[in-house]
Amino acid sequence: MTANGSPRVVDQNTWQLELDELRVREKTATRELDAIAAQRRRLPMVELPDYTLEGDDGPVRLVDVFDGKTQLITYHHMWFPGDEWQCGGCTMFTSQFTRLDFLGNYDARFVVVTQGPIDDALDYRRRVGNKMTWYSTANSDFGADVDAPAGGGFALNVFFRDGDTVYRTWHSDGRGTEQLSHIFPLIDLLPWGRQEDWQDSPSGWPQSPAYSKWPDSPDIAALYGEKS
Repeated sequence: MTANGSPRVVDQNTWQLELDELRVREKTATRELDAIAAQRRRLPMVELPDYTLEGDDGPVRLVDVFDGKTQLITYHHMWFPGDEWQCGGCTMFTSQFTRLDFLGNYDARFVVVTQGPIDDALDYRRRVGNKMTWYSTANSDFGADVDAPAGGGFALNVFFRDGDTVYRTWHSDGRGTEQLSHIFPLIDLLPWGRQEDWQDSPSGWPQSPAYSKWPDSPDIAALYGEKS
């Protein structure tokens, strides 16, 4: 690698040989992800109580959040009461999901759940231009019971419905949410990658503190939110 932050220049054959070498690792990782997904499909599930959340039309049972579908994914958006701007990472992450109707072909739905009061949550959704459907668990134990309590972090959960009974099938948080994102896979394709100082990058590559290049909530609102 060169010292000025750019890859070294080689001839076509050398480039192809090194790409082929990398492709072996990429294919190995793809097969491992396939194996992980196969194991995920074999996870057991846990029956849940009959929770009531709140949506834009008022109280709604968790089973009805499925909207007739059999499977449900929930992203639990961090919420801090009284703050004008909520978690920048959650706001950025959920801003990328704008066309989710295709999940209907898979008998599934994907929604946001937050601990914020529903009126505040819906107002925030409009201000930042979020296109997902939001629900509030402010008056329910649902969030806390699926590892997304008030004042806690973000989380992903997956549920399965059998009639009027709901089961929890999967959970993740932290970097486990990246597999749903196209943001980081796109950036990881770039020669400079995420440019965060925790990453293994060649000498001379630009690097910044973690999260410093992420758009914050006001940035998302300026890009996608309702204009006054």
